[in-house]
Amino acid sequence: MPKNYYDILGIAKGASKEDIKKAFRKLAHKYHPDKKGGDANKFKEVNEAYSVLSDDKKRAEYDSYGRVFSGANGGGGAGPDMGGFDFSGFTGGQAGFEDFNIGDIFGDIFGGGGAGRVARGRDISIDIELTFAESVFGAERKVLITKTSRCETCTGSGGKPGTEMKTCDSCNGKGRVHETRRSFFGSISTTRTCDSCRGSGKIPKEKCASCHGAGVVRRQEEITISVPPGIDDGEMIRLSGMGEAVAGGVAGDLYVKVHVKRHPFLRKEGANLTTDLNVKLSDALLGADYTVHTLDGDITLKIPENVAFGEILRVRGKGVPVEKNRRGDLLVRINITFPGKLGKKARELLNELRKEGI
Repeated sequence: MPKNYYDILGIAKGASKEDIKKAFRKLAHKYHPDKKGGDANKFKEVNEAYSVLSDDKKRAEYDSYGRVFSGANGGGGAGPDMGGFDFSGFTGGQAGFEDFNIGDIFGDIFGGGGAGRVARGRDISIDIELTFAESVFGAERKVLITKTSRCETCTGSGGKPGTEMKTCDSCNGKGRVHETRRSFFGSISTTRTCDSCRGSGKIPKEKCASCHGAGVVRRQEEITISVPPGIDDGEMIRLSGMGEAVAGGVAGDLYVKVHVKRHPFLRKEGANLTTDLNVKLSDALLGADYTVHTLDGDITLKIPENVAFGEILRVRGKGVPVEKNRRGDLLVRINITFPGKLGKKARELLNELRKEGI
């Protein structure tokens, strides 16, 4: 049964690139095998679906034929429609077609084989939690991740430090291997990257003892995450090349999802911070000084006479950093509180105020 990459990501066939990316990030985060409750097989399926649908050429091939001919990740789909022709007679060792593989043939015809491609490691997704103040001013986090990383002993070469490099026996130093296959189309020549030297044409005389020649090892690695000022809850930080390493290729990316704790009285609105301030009726009429709590410490705010309910008082430079030496503002919304019960004297004074037209 061919895989339906749209169903795997939970999107419609006409989904935009942004919708595909959002669906991938959500599912990659959900099924990541390093997380509790993760699922390695589903995570692999999600990565495979994204690698096809995020690439215009691969997606067009997949939509047309149900599989991908131009990349390795899409090989799990159905082959092209050949008008109902039965190929079963060409398998099972008949008439010199012992090594025939219909998927390999079509992959090679339409640009498969892997020649010239650079392998890419798997992406990783993690979560971090920040306080409200850290989200405003920025922060630095150190996280410990278990992942496949470049071998520190041989720096990815796969050879024992100091050993000489020799010409690869498999490809004779060319870095590529040429193969000729027979099929019902005739003889087909293909070129692929050499597996032994990974395209370099050289292999070490002695293998690295730490990675046994693989160039990569699975280990714990401490990664520093620099969180920029003003980040919002739910935002993603992408660290290029900090994902899984792969032998002879480039490392994947690390995606960090940020979760921001709520503040008891401050809210973020763009570059500004907002808060509410309860002011007594008498102070609203006559004016007063109030203490206001900010992320920089307590400040004294002067309440002007006759301030209105809901009026906004602006404290400049106490908001979110937007660039070097410049910050947004703190916006203080005035709430006027009324006494729950009036004493005799208070009533008399209010009656006098009423006579004055207040």
